[in-house]
Amino acid sequence: MLSRTSRSHSLQRILHRTGKRWNHMESCIELPMDPNVPLPIADDAVIFSMIQPTGIIHLGNYLGAINTWKHLNDKKRAGQKIIYGIADLHALTIPKKNHVAELKQNRIDAIAALLSCGIDPEISTINFQSMVGGYHTELYWYLSCLAPMGYLNRMTQWKDKKNGDQSKERLGLFAYPVLQAADIMIYKGTHVPVGDDQSQHLELTRYLSERFNAFYDTTYFPSAKTLYGGATGSKKISSLSNPSKKMSKSSEDKSSLIYVTDTPEMIRSKIKKAKTDSISDIFYYDLTERPGVSNLLDIVSGLQKKSISEVERDVSQFHDYRSFKDYVSDVIIDALNPIRERYVKYTNDKQYLESVIERGYQSSREIAHQNLTEIKKIIGLSNDF
Repeated sequence: MLSRTSRSHSLQRILHRTGKRWNHMESCIELPMDPNVPLPIADDAVIFSMIQPTGIIHLGNYLGAINTWKHLNDKKRAGQKIIYGIADLHALTIPKKNHVAELKQNRIDAIAALLSCGIDPEISTINFQSMVGGYHTELYWYLSCLAPMGYLNRMTQWKDKKNGDQSKERLGLFAYPVLQAADIMIYKGTHVPVGDDQSQHLELTRYLSERFNAFYDTTYFPSAKTLYGGATGSKKISSLSNPSKKMSKSSEDKSSLIYVTDTPEMIRSKIKKAKTDSISDIFYYDLTERPGVSNLLDIVSGLQKKSISEVERDVSQFHDYRSFKDYVSDVIIDALNPIRERYVKYTNDKQYLESVIERGYQSSREIAHQNLTEIKKIIGLSNDF
């Protein structure tokens, strides 16, 4: 997280003009995962989030984002809106040659994966970002005219992704956080479930919301709150072969990650090879001294929706790695089997997937069109002479 002292002076001036004080903690909500506890989200909330179409999702994606999405989906109240998008425009940020067929398939896989993981299109809107992209990109332009380059240049992911490579220093990579802000703001999103790696982008969204409101002397845009999954919700899952890194599809070692569509045999093989440590008779959580074991406990905790202390108590019966890893494998297999079965079903029913996307497009377009009409009126671009 960035401290308040690292915020630009221009943001402080804008907030002073609006009579508001920047308080990062007030902008974050940790969700209780107990199904009996109501979520601290207003009845008129607009919940929004997106995931990039990078193919079949892995366990890190599921426990880091989709698990929380499902929790919000399952506990939606009347009056709330939930919009989940496939960020296919963002997938073009770093162009790849001969990527067309792969991108097309990845978009389909992403929709099937969301449905397989329990996102109900009767409850939540599911869309392709590009299908309503005209609204997103028009607002992106308006926000770009207000976004300071100095702020964007400090974005961590910009620095990480270009990594000193001048060939990657392109406008899309530099400015895509502004498009992310537009993605949220075009629906007047009030709550955004994200992982830690996106918290900086949510701060930019709040910054641009405040800047737009101050510049045009309006209160049109809400300040979107960051939703975290809570103690047993969103989990940052590490690589099975290198716990110092997050689980990622970019890894050359395919045993380092588990896909939600992996077979039981594949899961057992990968967990068996997972890096741990030399302490083999007791298993407890310690990210510093036992990162590999802690990662496996995080996986069990996320899938079972139990606290780490509860999981530690459950595994206290095991006194060798074979028993411990067999237990972890069983938990993962039990959780992912239904997802894999549903995934096969949905990928074989393209007509149903198309109906989900068409319904999502119509619903999203209606909201985005109304909001953009109002935004253009505020800016002075309406046609009501």
